Amino acid sequence: MAKALASTSPEPLPVHRNLALDLVRVTEAAALASGAWMGRGDKNSADGAAVDAMRRVLQRMEMDGVVVIGEGEKDEAPMLYIGERLGTGDPPEVDIAVDPIDGTTLLSKGLLNAISTIALAGGRGSLYDAKHVSYMHKLAVGAEAAGSVNINDPVAANLQRIARAKRMRVSNLTVVILDRPRHEELIKEVRETGARIKLISDGDIAGALMTAIEGTGLDVLMGIGGAPEAVTAACALKCLGGEIQCKLYPKTDQERTRALEMGADFDQVLTIDDLVRSDDVFFAATGITDGEVLTGVKYHTNWAETESLVTRSRSGTVRRIQARHHWAYKQREWLGLPEG
Repeated sequence: MAKALASTSPEPLPVHRNLALDLVRVTEAAALASGAWMGRGDKNSADGAAVDAMRRVLQRMEMDGVVVIGEGEKDEAPMLYIGERLGTGDPPEVDIAVDPIDGTTLLSKGLLNAISTIALAGGRGSLYDAKHVSYMHKLAVGAEAAGSVNINDPVAANLQRIARAKRMRVSNLTVVILDRPRHEELIKEVRETGARIKLISDGDIAGALMTAIEGTGLDVLMGIGGAPEAVTAACALKCLGGEIQCKLYPKTDQERTRALEMGADFDQVLTIDDLVRSDDVFFAATGITDGEVLTGVKYHTNWAETESLVTRSRSGTVRRIQARHHWAYKQREWLGLPEG
């Protein structure tokens, strides 16, 4: 994106306290609220439950936050809309990227890999403004292959470099691709290299996250997906030592014209540092349905259990948190009632 779309904000100030455990409470709340809608075929109700629960917890966090990646413009989304101020208003200043449900269709059908995610980046103007273009070309890898890829190079060349970095054969690599008609040529090129493919129907934040988590058996995300999701994925990968490269992809001629008027450059490669202009980034995700990275919410008579992942770029610490939530206490917490 050209300078016309870039932030002119000063260098972001560091966040002097660890917000990681505050964030995981946010995604836990969204997952618990929306998980009840698994398989019920109602995307809107599931998303509404997640948004309401997420915002309720965010409003109580000690921070001065602004939603940069959210549910849409204010006239489209009543909560967690782009530009909404969240938190108590006290320092630190942070930009916020939210996706209460990455994979609403997955959740509505009871399929794998629906997750709730949130990211914070220290300093105002630290997250890329993705609201003017809906989609991006993406290439994402984990820490082992970071620095070895170039989105402008042929698929075969990138897979060869990833294989070399990971000390694997190309035929043993697995490429994550959204299952869309627009990817027919990409799928053909990957198959010609002998690499394996995992097609996903939705949820490309989870798809990018899979490439950076040990034990998933997934090595690279390729293809065109949502621009807001690219920014959130960049936050996660920055914390996990991975890499993402993107190029703008206009969905319509009207979107292309509007973006060009704002100075867009469709040939520019957006690096992870273009998407996240801060060295102090927090990312949290909680599983809603089971998946490669996280197990989903499990409900019991008087309690529920969740699994979450939370990390911070400054320390590189990755925490997996398995939690048991007792409904009597959890409902009081969500309502902001005192203990006792």
